[in-house]
Amino acid sequence: MICLGIESTAHTLGIGICKNGEILANARSMYKSAKPGEGIIPRKAAEHHSEIFPTLYKQALAQAKLTPDKIGLYAFSEGPGIGACLRTACAAAKYLSAKHRKPIIGVNHCHSHIEIAKKFTGFKDPLTLYVSGGNTQILVEEKKSFHVLGETLDIGVGNLFDSFARELGLQFAHGSAIEQLALKGKYTELPYTVKGMNLAFSGLFTAVSKKIPSTSKEDLCYSLQETVYAMLCEASERALTLTGKREVMVCGGVAQNKRLQQMMGEMAKEHGAKFGVAPNEFNADNGAMIAYTGEILFSRGIRSKLKDCRPRQKYRSDEVRLRL
Repeated sequence: MICLGIESTAHTLGIGICKNGEILANARSMYKSAKPGEGIIPRKAAEHHSEIFPTLYKQALAQAKLTPDKIGLYAFSEGPGIGACLRTACAAAKYLSAKHRKPIIGVNHCHSHIEIAKKFTGFKDPLTLYVSGGNTQILVEEKKSFHVLGETLDIGVGNLFDSFARELGLQFAHGSAIEQLALKGKYTELPYTVKGMNLAFSGLFTAVSKKIPSTSKEDLCYSLQETVYAMLCEASERALTLTGKREVMVCGGVAQNKRLQQMMGEMAKEHGAKFGVAPNEFNADNGAMIAYTGEILFSRGIRSKLKDCRPRQKYRSDEVRLRL
């Protein structure tokens, strides 16, 4: 089977094509705010996705060297995400499914990050740290669903970094901008909040923002990264000890950070566990992961009805049905 997947949960529109687990195409385009510190404006991001979709659709088909009639399944990012953005993928997939009379399937965004990371790491039963803009979770896969062992009690790690970068007046690609500044910084003390395997970041954001007038950007970025990643490692280590897993995986947009990869890798090694992460191209939001996960779900007999397909802004990972 050949599956075309559409991702549009936030600032990125991605269209990917997979054939029996092989990635044939992965086209993507990112909405960028016009001014520093502006962030994602849902209406403008959705307009970007709608306007660029026809071009990106043709680009994906060209990459895969396919014609539309060869697509056998359409998958779309059902949620969680920004409502206005989610509607683009949903509407496009429903249109293509109806036009070509092919099945459609909704995919949870978090689930797709996990599946694509498992593909590249070769892991079968990992403890997963999922870190993205709106989500921060530590989870394991059970027979028919995910079990969330720990998560953020307020904002996601990516949200924290994006918000702080805007306070600093940094341009878009906030995570990488903070990572580069952190390379030149020194540590200054910040609050540290881990509650069992749960975490909280809003107090940390307030504290680091208050230090902007008196502390260099480099020192603040370094200190923020070190504090956040130490919190994530502590909570993940607790989960690893509890579950006894032999594989540790990090996925999601924030998983692109080299320092986080290093710290999580060292933690896993201390416990005799393997550590893995997908290539950065597939940790960033992309359509290939939606197509790949859509194929997996369809092969397990899971189906979506066209009339029931709709965006789900607060679609939790532990609500996903992995198997019948």
